[in-house]
Amino acid sequence: MRRRLTGALAATLLALSLLLTGCGGGTYGPGEVTAGRQTEAGSGGRETGMDEGNGLADAGSWEEFLAAEGLPAYAGQPYEAVNGNEPFFSEDDFSEGSFESYSDLDGLGRCGQAFASVGQDLMPTEDRESIGQVKPTGWQTVKYEEVDGKYLYNRCHLIGFQLTGENANEKNLITGTRYLNVEGMLPFENMVADYVKETGNHVLYRVTPKFFGEELVARGVLMEAESVEDGGEGIRFCVFAYNVQPGIAIDYETGESRRDDSGRTDSGTANGQQSEYVLNTNTKKFHLPGCSSVKEMDSSNRQDYSGSREELLKEGYEPCGRCRP
Repeated sequence: MRRRLTGALAATLLALSLLLTGCGGGTYGPGEVTAGRQTEAGSGGRETGMDEGNGLADAGSWEEFLAAEGLPAYAGQPYEAVNGNEPFFSEDDFSEGSFESYSDLDGLGRCGQAFASVGQDLMPTEDRESIGQVKPTGWQTVKYEEVDGKYLYNRCHLIGFQLTGENANEKNLITGTRYLNVEGMLPFENMVADYVKETGNHVLYRVTPKFFGEELVARGVLMEAESVEDGGEGIRFCVFAYNVQPGIAIDYETGESRRDDSGRTDSGTANGQQSEYVLNTNTKKFHLPGCSSVKEMDSSNRQDYSGSREELLKEGYEPCGRCRP
């Protein structure tokens, strides 16, 4: 019987990963990921939740999850357990041997799903070379003093180099924030790499970027993994990692960015600062003016608003799941 990754085992594996690096360099451990919630290490059991109103909580497959409008509710943490922390794999997905596959780029040049059964035979035997020649969709070279390493964006491997040795593969690189790369994805890559190296077993591993409409920058990635030979006893998780950067506002249609002056803290709360929003009086949601949902909104339901985010929440409005105002 398959069992999900327990908090104790996760902590053990992550402790062993402290000397390893993934697609972005640096080592960080995630908080305990339990079924249906993420608990931040050292936070006293703070829970983050799914957005029940957009179909995400009822998704029965990765296709349904990615097709659903909105995202898991972002609560200031780099990733969120989804689907009860159970990967969406079917029995047909499993293989005793190693394999890797990468979707073709779509008509906009965007990456699709990356899928592998990670074994020791796929892991790199040589040092990683430069990937600077690859320009994923939405790529911008921009620096902010408050970002670790200064650069907002990394060329972010869907399947980390340490797992399959894929480096300058344009089908495996997206424009990802430093926060997504190092705090969202790397802890899980390290966890899988440690397990494969220590046991010689395989891990079924799938990473799928989530784009809205024709946006060039992904909103985040769905990460799924399950150890094969032991039926998920060693590794099992299903998380959504957010392509955000605390303190920076991103235009996902173009990749352009600016310092966030909306008055929000990292957890999305407000400080009472006056900001511009667009209200949908029918759905009772509020949006950033540049949100793609505003373009789809019926004019009879639209209302421009200037004021604080806190007041909108008090009036019963909810933030849009796309632009996360």
